[in-house]
Amino acid sequence: MSTSHPVLAQPASSHAGGRSRGPSSLSSELPMRAMTLPQTAQLDALLTIIRDKDTPRGDFIFYSDRIIRLLVEEGLNHLPVIEKTVMTPTGKEYKGVSFEGRICGVSIMRAGESMEAGLRECCRAVRIGKILIQRDEETAMPKLFYAKLPEDIASRYVLLLDPMLATGGSAIQATEVLLTKGVPEERIIFLNLVASPEGIEAYTKRFKKIRVISAWVDEGLDERKYIVPGLGDFGDRYFTV
Repeated sequence: MSTSHPVLAQPASSHAGGRSRGPSSLSSELPMRAMTLPQTAQLDALLTIIRDKDTPRGDFIFYSDRIIRLLVEEGLNHLPVIEKTVMTPTGKEYKGVSFEGRICGVSIMRAGESMEAGLRECCRAVRIGKILIQRDEETAMPKLFYAKLPEDIASRYVLLLDPMLATGGSAIQATEVLLTKGVPEERIIFLNLVASPEGIEAYTKRFKKIRVISAWVDEGLDERKYIVPGLGDFGDRYFTV
């Protein structure tokens, strides 16, 4: 017989699990709702591989997918759970938990589509929505071109997917689309691989209740509003043969 009542989830720590160095070692200085993955040597090694301009596309995809899986797992840590009791094969009860409510992923095309497989590996039947926003290279301002979202998205927890958080413009506009569809801020978790401090500041100033999880925070933006040291155009390196 199963019983269930609400209980708070216990998120993993955002502080370094091994060594920590570089801008992301300052995770304690991030806004309250922003955090990084534990800044371990393994994560740094994975990022070093995908940052290298000479890394072959196959390796770029493989190691990016490893980081994406870490991000998705951390994102799931921040979803609420309820207590659940099950019967084990030994005939004994186990008092555990299960996720409360349904989730969906929303990728900011096209680079965000690279994160969909990692989400599906963790949540097999997850619904996926898509938002296409392109940046005007002259003004660096985002433009909305397309949005297709689950009809019941307002009742779901949403993992917003985009590997790079530069100025924050595209992410802000995509989030505004979610809000107009009735998704509460507190039900959105924004996942990205590499972020700039400027992008995190702009996004969290606009949305006070949304959790932002980045694998790494870089030094900042250059005069063209690209993340530095960065890793180049993620979508091109992931999808272009």
